[in-house]
Amino acid sequence: MSEVQKQELEAQIADLKSQLTGDMFADMELRDQIHNLEMKLKGVKPMDSSIDCIGCGS
Repeated sequence: MSEVQKQELEAQIADLKSQLTGDMFADMELRDQIHNLEMKLKGVKPMDSSIDCIGCGS
């Protein structure tokens, strides 16, 4: 992943975090998007998984 791609992901994460309201139910979709972007940024996927994460249940 290039430095430009990392910066773009970090910018998207910051934008999504700025939209959080503090209401757990209202923020659920935003938090899911943030989680997915952070996993992509860190190059993480679930253990024993050969495919990208669709959802981890958190």
